[in-house]
Amino acid sequence: MEYENTPAPGGTDYIVVGTGPGGSPVVRRLVDAGHRVTVLEAGPTDTRPEIDDPRGAFALFGSEVDWALLSEPQEHLGGRVLYQPRGRTLGGTSILNGMVYNRGAAADFDAWAASGAVGWAWPDVEPYFRRLEDFGPGAGPARGVGGPLSVRRNPAPDPAATAFVEAAVGAGHPFNDDYNDGESRGASFTQATLVDGARVTAWRAYVAPVLASPLLTVVTEAHVTRVLVEGGRAVGVEYRGPDGEVRTVRARREVVLAAGVFGTPQILLLSGVGPAGHLHEHGVTVVADLPGVGENLRDHAVVPVVWARAGAAPDSRGIGVEAQLIADGPDTAMIRPDRQDILIPYVYSTLQEGLPESGFTTVAVLLHPYSSGTVRLRSADPAAPPLIDPALLSDPRDVRALVEEVAALRELGRRPELAAHAESEVYPGEADLWEYVRAAADAGHHQVGTARMGTDALAVVDPELRVRGVSGLRVADASVMPFTPAGNSAAPVFMIGERAADLLLAEADGD
Repeated sequence: MEYENTPAPGGTDYIVVGTGPGGSPVVRRLVDAGHRVTVLEAGPTDTRPEIDDPRGAFALFGSEVDWALLSEPQEHLGGRVLYQPRGRTLGGTSILNGMVYNRGAAADFDAWAASGAVGWAWPDVEPYFRRLEDFGPGAGPARGVGGPLSVRRNPAPDPAATAFVEAAVGAGHPFNDDYNDGESRGASFTQATLVDGARVTAWRAYVAPVLASPLLTVVTEAHVTRVLVEGGRAVGVEYRGPDGEVRTVRARREVVLAAGVFGTPQILLLSGVGPAGHLHEHGVTVVADLPGVGENLRDHAVVPVVWARAGAAPDSRGIGVEAQLIADGPDTAMIRPDRQDILIPYVYSTLQEGLPESGFTTVAVLLHPYSSGTVRLRSADPAAPPLIDPALLSDPRDVRALVEEVAALRELGRRPELAAHAESEVYPGEADLWEYVRAAADAGHHQVGTARMGTDALAVVDPELRVRGVSGLRVADASVMPFTPAGNSAAPVFMIGERAADLLLAEADGD
């Protein structure tokens, strides 16, 4: 279909800002329930052929469909600036993520509930995972079949991935055939949002099947500049179109922000919802003094171990992360399991000197870091990127945990099952592990928490995802998570979108 440059006349019931794994489920469920929905997407349509290719994400970095954000220089990483790719088209970041489908651990969601997100414990959220999935082959009773999102096993893992799983089992870890069936610990081959070898995005899974609905209006290249609040209620949004003209659209029921962990707090701050002192600094009129907006930015910290491959790499059409090991980590971990070791069948490193032409990478992932950062306004100009400071490795407990995890991962790589595929260890090699962790650590790109849910003074949304102090405004994306999940973050964001739709519909039915 042709997308609208302006919303259809007659108004709309709901406005959904953002089309990623949080926003797309909301759109679909509201349309299915008979509500009129207007979708605002900042980027263009999703026509680039690289989106279909599981390995095509690198070609999208820095393009017109990537926000291409950068962090502030990281004090604890030697002043390095971290690249923060974010999708800017229909489907959001699901157009360029790693596609790994990982629900996380039951303990994650129980911790959310214990921190004030009442109603988000594992028994509350597990049915939503089943509802959204179409998993196969070999779906057991704990998995969903027939849902909008296709989740598939890897039919032909790289030989190094197979050896990684065998090495983990040889080291005493259990083999886990389906890490998403309720117990994630153990060595597994990853599952991915793929169909017939092609990427499945949030938009294509959820919204593409209902694009012909007269209830749906989709506006692309609509950069939202602020939420319109009148009398304490969100009544619409203001956005800038491709011609630079500022337009508005009003909602009869609610506005839903699903612009992501960076976009959502930026829109809230531009709308006058956030820490009053910060808003005053930028000349933004305070609508609701919410000190937690932009706080609690959390991300998985990752450190690669690079291996030169013995022999040429096989031709592979699989996804980047082909195998994983989920384990508990030390008793001092914030939440357990706390370690995810992954196998990537190509060379990935923040250090570029001396990398092999053919290799593979094992990566230590700290799942529940203590370090946290912020997202702030750089200026009151909506076109200016937000000021992003993840403060990665600012807590020394995270450095210690990664040093221990990298050491354990190197030992795993030296086991005979995996060593047969490695000619040599390139990084860290002879480097001191404490120095190497700070030199090589990178963002995990699973950022959460900048509009977290809860009931304390720093909570931004309540457990029903309503923004505190502003009625008619909700958030449905990774920014509401109190902590990072024990695994890749896309699956929990899909779940949040599904649950957000139910919360909206329950309120609509009660009117």
